[in-house]
Amino acid sequence: MKRIVAIHLLNDYSGSPKVLMQLLKAWTKNSMETHLFTSGGRKGFLSDISKVRNHYFWYRFSPNPVTRICNFFLCQFLLMIKLLFFLKRKDILYINTVLPFGAAIAGKIKGCKVIYHIHETSIKPAIFKNLLFGIAKFTAHKIVFVSEFLLRQESLINNQVLLYNVLEHDFVEKADQFQNHQNTVPVVLMICSLKIYKGVNEFLQLAQQNSQYIFKLVVNASEQEILDYFRMKEIPKNLKIYPTQVDTHIFYREADLVVNLSHPDLWVETFGLTILEGMRYRLPAIVPPIGGVTELVKNGENGFWVNSKNINELSEKINYILKDRIIYQSFSDAAYAKSLMFSEEYFEKESIHIISSL
Repeated sequence: MKRIVAIHLLNDYSGSPKVLMQLLKAWTKNSMETHLFTSGGRKGFLSDISKVRNHYFWYRFSPNPVTRICNFFLCQFLLMIKLLFFLKRKDILYINTVLPFGAAIAGKIKGCKVIYHIHETSIKPAIFKNLLFGIAKFTAHKIVFVSEFLLRQESLINNQVLLYNVLEHDFVEKADQFQNHQNTVPVVLMICSLKIYKGVNEFLQLAQQNSQYIFKLVVNASEQEILDYFRMKEIPKNLKIYPTQVDTHIFYREADLVVNLSHPDLWVETFGLTILEGMRYRLPAIVPPIGGVTELVKNGENGFWVNSKNINELSEKINYILKDRIIYQSFSDAAYAKSLMFSEEYFEKESIHIISSL
């Protein structure tokens, strides 16, 4: 029986560990011996997964860029040493994101089959990106990409496959029990990291310019981090901000529209899981005009492509979707129909094939 050793740097409630969680469940469901190496000391999607054997390594994220890069490289060295003693030649080493390069080096030394699951393209500075992607190219036997866009953008080796992110069965069940509605006062929702390049400031501007709607922002951050970020900003009454949420269903149920306002020049969305989740709740979407997220949203059918820098156009498209019930219903139905393509059955079948084909 093949032994899979999965690696992820920072366990939190963001998109990439959520995808790895789904992979881990698929592998253990199919009786594969599965080990997980990730950072300890905090809860996230990778915590307490049944039948997964957990191993922890030291890593601390720091807001200070110098400390952060020192922590990162020290972590990679310690992870590499740890894996050199743990790995066996017949293991399959599954590296989630390009960041844990220390694991890839250890896998190469030990003669393991190395698979990379790449979610990202917007890594800066360029020298850091070149290092990470160069190691991936040198060590990987197979590379998995989360969108056609990313596969074309970052093509590295011949053995490459596409595996779209999907919705968990539990999420689908809860979403499909919900009956579509439209609030008396429409709600515009964005779920993202608390970063400038994620369009947080633009979402604030939209709320300021569109007082007729309620804007809800759910960020992967603590209450204190939210206070620090918005300390010098004027928060309008129609904008509600929430810290990290384990369960986001209530936000989708209360929303009428979901948006992603990432800056295409700073952060290209390679998929857009929160957009897909919103679409399962029949929510039309507004997203950037480039990246993997455009594979979810068909412009003018289940949402729109708009550059987040264009606040006036964003407002115009929001009003277009929300002001006319017939138009809204058309966009809503199309959003739901598109979400049906991203099933857990497809994901499980393809993820098992990726492992068994090595």
